[in-house]
Amino acid sequence: MITSLSIKNYALIEDIKVDFNKGLTIITGETGAGKSILLGALGMVLGNRADLKVMRDMDRKCIIEAHFSIGSYGLATLFAENDLDYEEQTILRREILPSGKSRAFVNDTPVTLQQMQVLGERLIDVHSQHETRTLASEAYQMEVVDALAGNSEVLEAYRTSLNAYRSLKKKLSQLREQREQALKDLDYHNFLYNELVEANLASIQQEELEETYEKLNNAEEIQGVLAQVSQALSNEMTGSITGLRTALTELGKIRSFSSAYDSLWQRVNSVIIELEDVGDEVMNAADTLEVNPQLLLEVQDKMQTLFRLQQKHGVAEVSELLEIQAELAEKVDASSQIDDTIQDLEEQVARAKEYTSGSADKLNERRMEAMPVLKQKLEAFLSGLGLPNAQFQFRLNVLEAFRSDGNAQLELLFTANKGSGMGPLGKVASGGEMSRIMLAIKAILTDYKELPTLIFDEIDTGVSGEVAHKMAEIMSGMSKNMQVLSITHLPQIAAKGDYHKRVFKNDRDNITTTHIKELTLEDRVIEIAQMIGGNTLSDSAIAHAKQLLN
Repeated sequence: MITSLSIKNYALIEDIKVDFNKGLTIITGETGAGKSILLGALGMVLGNRADLKVMRDMDRKCIIEAHFSIGSYGLATLFAENDLDYEEQTILRREILPSGKSRAFVNDTPVTLQQMQVLGERLIDVHSQHETRTLASEAYQMEVVDALAGNSEVLEAYRTSLNAYRSLKKKLSQLREQREQALKDLDYHNFLYNELVEANLASIQQEELEETYEKLNNAEEIQGVLAQVSQALSNEMTGSITGLRTALTELGKIRSFSSAYDSLWQRVNSVIIELEDVGDEVMNAADTLEVNPQLLLEVQDKMQTLFRLQQKHGVAEVSELLEIQAELAEKVDASSQIDDTIQDLEEQVARAKEYTSGSADKLNERRMEAMPVLKQKLEAFLSGLGLPNAQFQFRLNVLEAFRSDGNAQLELLFTANKGSGMGPLGKVASGGEMSRIMLAIKAILTDYKELPTLIFDEIDTGVSGEVAHKMAEIMSGMSKNMQVLSITHLPQIAAKGDYHKRVFKNDRDNITTTHIKELTLEDRVIEIAQMIGGNTLSDSAIAHAKQLLN
């Protein structure tokens, strides 16, 4: 509930502070006194957009601050979702600076206008005869039916199920798109993979392959060189080994004369052994090397294939090609497994849809049970509000698609007169009728859900007599369970208030300002008497006012 409202530098208001209490608070005042200014200022702390025109003094900032007691509203989660510190005594403040900049605060924490609007909707509900679009909306009508049906927990379970179903459907859709793309890519990936597999990359040592190619490609030249080397080493007349053997024989004649000569003999002998070994290897190399055009072609083809693949994939090593081959294998395998994944997900989607449909059916069953109760209560209330022939008809049409509140569309048909055809509430009900229906609905809802502070802004326009008394009784009854504020011109409603505030204007030094005053019992007698008989007080008007107050 709202406990206080302070307004500074707003329209005709210089600086006022208004305290509010539980129960029914009446606000009265002459037309133009500033009752709408109070609502306008309150709307600012509920998130309405600011306008520089509302500033009384353009050189000072406008400040509007409202205090709320919200301990019973269950708003801790909402505060947490908006990263705000929850306090049972919460303060909403709005500032408009001379520069035109607007700032909003909740418990001194800066907030966005949207955050303030979300919170404001849970704190105060303002109704006027000219603002009945909410009542005409199907979403609000369904909300009322759900309140009577006690669908809060069922609706929460349905929405949880619906979110899961939609999430699975989205995932399935994405997977199907992936499959379509995968099918397009599969042939290409298969081609690339098979091309690498056929190259038998695991068996290729690139350096050895290149060396083999060089040998085969230059075999004749290599054979010629090896023959010359063999001759240079082993020729009987001029070979290096033949000369060294002669030297070894001669050194053998003197090796015993000195260790130095013996060392020379040893070294020459070692050279001979090494050269003989070299000669054997040269001969072996010459014997094993053959001119093989066919093998050369095979090696050449393998090298060309390897270089082409390396160039195609932008790599330089066989190991990198093997990594690409492994990646392609995974893609090909994933493409083959995606159908199994899709089938499994399709089964999950089907189960989620069935569960969501079951939750929606449960919602509709409870709604069907609640609608006759709501119809009976509404018609009973409206009969006492001067609409004895009012009739309602509820239709619940099941849809194929799921919505945020179920799978059904609600039609609320209405007629206020006998013999008249029924039509959609928002199209056939007059403004006065909509105001009374709205009052009846709010009165009914007080028994089924926790409502925020209700402000009725002159919804009693055009009402008098017994209907006015009935409206007053309804508002008074509602205020036993919640806070109700009523801006009214009817003495019958004004007399039912637990508290009474009067809005008035005052002229001083050619400046008009709006003020608000808490009325005493004596003040209320005079105020209500003036509402009955005008500014000229008569004994009968005063007596009638006292009678109403009693």
